[in-house]
Amino acid sequence: MRKLLGALALLATGIVQAAIPATPVMTVYEFNGPLEVPYFNASDLSRAGTLTQGTSLIPCLPIRDGKPLTDQSGTPYVGFEIVVDPRKASRSSTEDFKRAVAARKALKVKNHHCPASVRSVIGIRDLYALEKAPSFDPPRAGGGRAESGVSELDRIVRAFHASSDCEGANVKLTGRRPALKRAWDDFIRDHADLGSPTTLARAKHLDYVMRTAIYEGHLGRGCNAYGACERNIIALSIRNRAVGQCQKNQGCSFPGDFQGAASSVSQYNIWDEYLTQISGLTSCFLRPDLASDERYAKLQAMYAQSLPDVERILFGDDADLRTVFPENSLADLTSMRHYYHAPAMGKCFPNHDRVEYMSGAVARKGDDFALIANTRIQVGAKSGDGYAFEEFRFEETPERDLVRIEDNYPGFLVDARKVSLRAPGFCPAYGIPSGCRSGTVGRYRKTPNWLNDGKPLGITCRLSDRGESCQGGGATKTVEVGGVCDKEMRPVAGVR
Repeated sequence: MRKLLGALALLATGIVQAAIPATPVMTVYEFNGPLEVPYFNASDLSRAGTLTQGTSLIPCLPIRDGKPLTDQSGTPYVGFEIVVDPRKASRSSTEDFKRAVAARKALKVKNHHCPASVRSVIGIRDLYALEKAPSFDPPRAGGGRAESGVSELDRIVRAFHASSDCEGANVKLTGRRPALKRAWDDFIRDHADLGSPTTLARAKHLDYVMRTAIYEGHLGRGCNAYGACERNIIALSIRNRAVGQCQKNQGCSFPGDFQGAASSVSQYNIWDEYLTQISGLTSCFLRPDLASDERYAKLQAMYAQSLPDVERILFGDDADLRTVFPENSLADLTSMRHYYHAPAMGKCFPNHDRVEYMSGAVARKGDDFALIANTRIQVGAKSGDGYAFEEFRFEETPERDLVRIEDNYPGFLVDARKVSLRAPGFCPAYGIPSGCRSGTVGRYRKTPNWLNDGKPLGITCRLSDRGESCQGGGATKTVEVGGVCDKEMRPVAGVR
């Protein structure tokens, strides 16, 4: 890992007249894309090498003959200096990344020009300003009271999390999804004493479904009733993708392939290469020595709360489904394979005029150029071949998107070729039908094209509520998740 002195100083030229924010730390990311992304020689755009998905870097604008290097449409190529290379990352990389992000946020500059020494460039559309740091489990501390497990499968899953096989799957930052698969294969091969081949395979499937249910759900809800019911619904959707309708395009290779259905990147994006680098999805979060760590203790509590129901959902019969979901018809339950998490869907702002998302553009003020990328702007008046603009910022809160308009680039004009001024597309309040009563609207969300192809379900769970902290007493509560007007999650039955 190279020292960050040069990276943090990059683009700091011209600080005497500092006026605009420095470029942020950005990350190489293409959802479900190839592991390696090409970069190019700045002189002739011939291929120079590759960067790995998840590489974080500081971008800048190479200037040639007084102009930034762009394609014919005005989309810039950017020079870069690497902050964290996932191929070489270690636990210390987490703090390296955080320090770089903080330093860039605090820095003001005159422009975003590259130093003359920069020789390589990458397309800006391969970069996103993502602030999640690389995730590694803490080193083993020894000790910790091992939970005995409430079932045979639970005991095997816990043994896997405590094993060197699981630990080995997370040593490297890259390739964690296939590494977890290999780790389970090795663990099953070497631990025939823990159960029959069928039992060990079931434990593996259970582990995958539990991981997906926990990380697909809202981690902030912890062990409250809504969050626990949400996890049960996610497990049910996986069960129904592997039982009764096993489709390869949804990750299922054979009837009962819960592992494949639960870890299909196209269906559950949390299993994407980059997202497994920053989330902890493949971690060994049930390790006994991590029980004293607040974050891991909460994950362990969420797992323990949901495990009995998820076992019944995956391996039980129709009576078990009726027990876990007591007020829904069996036909609805077994045909529910899709759900819509509205807050996580595409953001839109129909009540604000001339708001546009910029994947990558150049703004100019005299001989100074700025990179405007992976951000929204509010477009102002046109002047020559550019538009005045202000940054359109927002913060997501549980109830609403808090919008603020910031004039961070005074006097700069964004390239007119990158401004469309198209009217916003369909984007309902909260992503729910207009007939739903929602009071003052706090956010707008796009909806997937399949949402109206099935039957919206309100699914009822009766379970122990231990609160968001997972430290409550566990009073039994009945809760409904979904229905037409649920702003958080909407299970849908019958979508093919």
